[in-house]
Amino acid sequence: MHSQQSFQASDKGKLYLVPTPIGNLEDMTFRAIKILKEVDAIAAEDTRNTIKLLNHFEIKTPMISYHEHNKHTRGEELIDRLLKGENIAQVSDAGMPSISDPGHELVQAAIAVGITVVPLPGANAALTASFHRGLHRNPFCFMALFHDQKKSEYAKLNNWRKNQKHCYFMSRHIG
Repeated sequence: MHSQQSFQASDKGKLYLVPTPIGNLEDMTFRAIKILKEVDAIAAEDTRNTIKLLNHFEIKTPMISYHEHNKHTRGEELIDRLLKGENIAQVSDAGMPSISDPGHELVQAAIAVGITVVPLPGANAALTASFHRGLHRNPFCFMALFHDQKKSEYAKLNNWRKNQKHCYFMSRHIG
């Protein structure tokens, strides 16, 4: 099977959104491993977690941290590297990057300057949970992680409570 190539020539690099396994390294796809080996750098939410994945699959690509606390300065650096032609993979600690982490801001910045964003299919906890509960043919509501107990977060829940099916991700760090 041949990989599909872009039909547009560009001097800019590509930003790959590479989903990582949720609990089981055997869930990593062949394509995700290939991309992680071929890109110039990997933007990781937590390099301490990502190194375990890279070591398991013998991936030697250099990592750069990209997380909530450095997203503005590091985001600018990553966009600059992409504009210079480097290809970068973004990974989160588990699942699809940019769902419940600062990745969406990097994606928006890349799109704003004309960088191609390539999301790879793979692990997604919301879909996995919905299939597990037999909801695959019914509409359901997905809401990203709730990080605190603010009234505004509970107001969001109340606004969506009329939906028949719900899938909520709660941070284990609420307290």
